[in-house]
Amino acid sequence: MPMRRRVLPAFLALAGCASPVVPPPTLVLPVATAAVAAVEAATPAAAPSVAPPTASGDMIFDAWASEFQGRALAAGIKPEILSREMAGLTPDPRVAGLDSRQPEFSKPVGDYIKGVVTADRIAIGQRRAADTPMIGDIENRFGVPRQVLMGVWAMESGFGSIQGDLDNVRSLATLAAQGRRRAWAEGELIATFQIIQSGEFSRARLRGSWAGAMGQTQFIPTTFLSTAVDEDGDGKRDIWGSSTDALASAANLLAKAGWVRGQGWAREVTAPPGFDFSLTEGPKEVPAWWAAKGVRPADGKPWSANDAAAETQLIAPAGANGPLFLLLPNHFAIRKYNNSIAYALGVGLLADRVAGGSALVKPWPQETPLSLVDRMTAQRALAALGFSPGGSDGVVGMATRKALRDWQKARGLTADGYLSADMVRRLKAEADGAGA
Repeated sequence: MPMRRRVLPAFLALAGCASPVVPPPTLVLPVATAAVAAVEAATPAAAPSVAPPTASGDMIFDAWASEFQGRALAAGIKPEILSREMAGLTPDPRVAGLDSRQPEFSKPVGDYIKGVVTADRIAIGQRRAADTPMIGDIENRFGVPRQVLMGVWAMESGFGSIQGDLDNVRSLATLAAQGRRRAWAEGELIATFQIIQSGEFSRARLRGSWAGAMGQTQFIPTTFLSTAVDEDGDGKRDIWGSSTDALASAANLLAKAGWVRGQGWAREVTAPPGFDFSLTEGPKEVPAWWAAKGVRPADGKPWSANDAAAETQLIAPAGANGPLFLLLPNHFAIRKYNNSIAYALGVGLLADRVAGGSALVKPWPQETPLSLVDRMTAQRALAALGFSPGGSDGVVGMATRKALRDWQKARGLTADGYLSADMVRRLKAEADGAGA
């Protein structure tokens, strides 16, 4: 982060260049002069002068922009940087629309993975893993296998081909003015100004997605400042134009997130008939503990020594009828990049295929997409029946899955926490009957 510089008022800066003032021989100031000197000594230095932002015509945006300037100055942004970058700034209606949009239908995890782990991506990943400059040095330095980096690269930007082309300053200002994520967006906007102020990159280079993610790694500005790496040694951490810098930066992020050298990220497993699926997303135990309950690697191969010593967690992302996985600690390191089970599975499964691994033993089942109304109905029903889903926003997160497992177990059902269309119907019928 750039060091803060104190901006002196103009009259103080000029005083340093003027000839020294010689006091009268008696060294006693006249009364009036002494009074003026006392007032000047007691008056604080004038605040840095910042040009007011140009009125955009949007009252909410303009009110936010005026208030934000003081916070940016307090964070160490120079007045001249702030005046220049805020001049003529207007909200971006595209960003406002995307931020407020929630998908009407949620894509089933199996469909998501099928769209991620494709033959084209596997082939491209294998080529790039072989010919990307300095990839071996990056592996050795950070301990993250190149295949995993190929998975991240593919997921984040299609190997650098889809980086986003929106002005980060305008996007983040729009998000901040809307207020839903104001503190976060203002922090990222200040970080954007810090990058500009440092001279490493100009605003013209800082382009990305509607949510402020930039470059081949899709780093938000604060992550860029803390984690981006100049691996090719040209003096700039160019995550836009340098695949070497981008991949080293991604590797640094995973290393900081706790990536364990020499361990895998997950194994597909099978469970025996009658298995207690309420254990999913629950205890973290070594593979031998799970083996005592009948959980075995789906491919029949033994665990490596490093993986056998690791604590693992069972998940059933598509329910008991879909593929099952024991997650190793490195899965959770991937989740620090994007806190989504589906995302981490996508990165890991693509990495396995790039490394020459086989497809999953158990295919993904055919799933029915659930509408937003379906998901909210299920959450409201769980709450009405005494099982806390953590809200009724339609986002099926950890709390909703736990509540569903508890309800399933209490009803003698397979407690896998998977919200299917059938589960939605059952929940609604029971809640309606209880309220009748």
